[in-house]
Amino acid sequence: MSANRKLTGGRVKLTSIREADIDEIISWDEDSEFLRNLMSGPAYPRPEVVQREWWTNRLKNRDEYHFAIRLNETNEIIGTFHIQEIEWTNQVGWFSIGIGGKETRGKGYGTEALALGLDFAFDSLNLHRLALGVFAFNEPAIRLYKRIGFIHEGTEREYLLRDGQRHDMLLFGMLAPEWRELRQGTGSRG
Repeated sequence: MSANRKLTGGRVKLTSIREADIDEIISWDEDSEFLRNLMSGPAYPRPEVVQREWWTNRLKNRDEYHFAIRLNETNEIIGTFHIQEIEWTNQVGWFSIGIGGKETRGKGYGTEALALGLDFAFDSLNLHRLALGVFAFNEPAIRLYKRIGFIHEGTEREYLLRDGQRHDMLLFGMLAPEWRELRQGTGSRG
């Protein structure tokens, strides 16, 4: 199977993030719900010049992998998927995923994109473990991670202070053999 085919699913594909995509990605910053689920810092629309510089620098990092999530039919960017903080010696890394526009959330695109990203991380990068952190109030994301097979491994209690309330950060992880077993339909998770 070609590498390009492995990055393409039934409805979405993972591609490079292009200069032309930055405007759309920046527009997602206008959605406070999107920001509040992803950022531990103040969720506010950051200045365009700051975002462009941040994205330009981030995309140049050779030890991080950044993908646009695109609809197969229209090639429209609807989200991003990132693998970062890779420790090559230990074959471990962290990932993040975000579906940008409200109209594309809750339609299964994130599930498909995440499966494509896991295939890439475990098969192409040869990582053994992938981890993530998610705020305890982000229930749709937690359902996604559990549904796809991630294991809740720990909790950073009262990690986030938002609107005067403390929220936990939940830590999830998956190992390459677990993903391969689940992908082949032989794994069982509760």
